[in-house]
Amino acid sequence: MTIIDKEAWPRREIYDFFAPVSDPFYTLTFPVDVTALRAWCRGHGASFYPAMVFAVTKAMEAVEAFHYKDRDGVIVRHDTLVPSFTDLKPGGEFYYMVTLETGEDLADFCRRAKEQSAAQTEFLTAGPWAADQLVHFTCLPWFPLTALKNAKDCNPSDSVPRAGWGRWEEQGDRTSLLVSLELNHRLLDGVHVGKCYEALNEWMKQL
Repeated sequence: MTIIDKEAWPRREIYDFFAPVSDPFYTLTFPVDVTALRAWCRGHGASFYPAMVFAVTKAMEAVEAFHYKDRDGVIVRHDTLVPSFTDLKPGGEFYYMVTLETGEDLADFCRRAKEQSAAQTEFLTAGPWAADQLVHFTCLPWFPLTALKNAKDCNPSDSVPRAGWGRWEEQGDRTSLLVSLELNHRLLDGVHVGKCYEALNEWMKQL
């Protein structure tokens, strides 16, 4: 983690504009073609959910702005982001939060996520990461998701991105998934979401 000199920070003026706002959060949703990722999961015997968590986390890490966090006016930068995602035991209805570092290998992450989820008995586990290093994920596979607002403390400095999606939709031989992000405008603008969207699509193409 690096503490940023706010006086020399290029975003300082925009940050100051949104700093007095009591609710600086905004939500948007966009479609992603996940056909290639579904095919990869079938070929590797992996679950789609952790694979998508990995993909979105890596897309965020590809955009410099997603690394910056607001600690009540002190700006810090993390080198990596850590996904923390909701999950359910088979047949269960009470979710829990699975948190683990992505690493660089998709198959390895999917394997570790499956093992940790199966072994986890607590609602939430601790780790060496900072709270604002996390990305919170949720999935509601029972229906298509067109928008999402998350429960959280009303802290305008909250710098944790929230990402979620519902059931995918098959369109001919393609599969589309609506991905919803909730972000803090102090740190992230639409242009950064656009870069994340481009990085996610490019990542999918590489599969």
